Amino acid sequence: MNIRSRFFNILLRLEAIFCLAFARLVVSWISFRRLVPYLGRPMQESPEEASPLYRGRARRVAWGIYLVKSWLPWENTCLVQAIAAMIMLRRRRQPSTLYMGVSIDHAEFEAHAWLRSDDVVVTGGEEKDKYKVINSYMRSAG
Repeated sequence: MNIRSRFFNILLRLEAIFCLAFARLVVSWISFRRLVPYLGRPMQESPEEASPLYRGRARRVAWGIYLVKSWLPWENTCLVQAIAAMIMLRRRRQPSTLYMGVSIDHAEFEAHAWLRSDDVVVTGGEEKDKYKVINSYMRSAG
């Protein structure tokens, strides 16, 4: 890996750390009712266009979040990760959709959040099939 790539990887990790910290503070200190207007347009979804540029950006953001989430001393819940990734994608002027779902298994109530941009599930994708979507928030580009 050359010096330029290393530099940009370090910047990506720093951005992910900052966005995860910010998202954690927001989720901890602001009620969900007040947070909703900032998540995007409710019950709408961004297009699932297969743009190579958008797909690459989404995968890079997903990789950045994945790399640093376990390093941090606080819990990075699925909602925190989704909001952090949404912030990172918005900085890149890329649309995304945050999904919230509840467990399909009726024995126990469990909620989950995940983020999709283009046709890439950026965060929370490994468990999304266990949940039924109850709401989505579309964040447009820019």
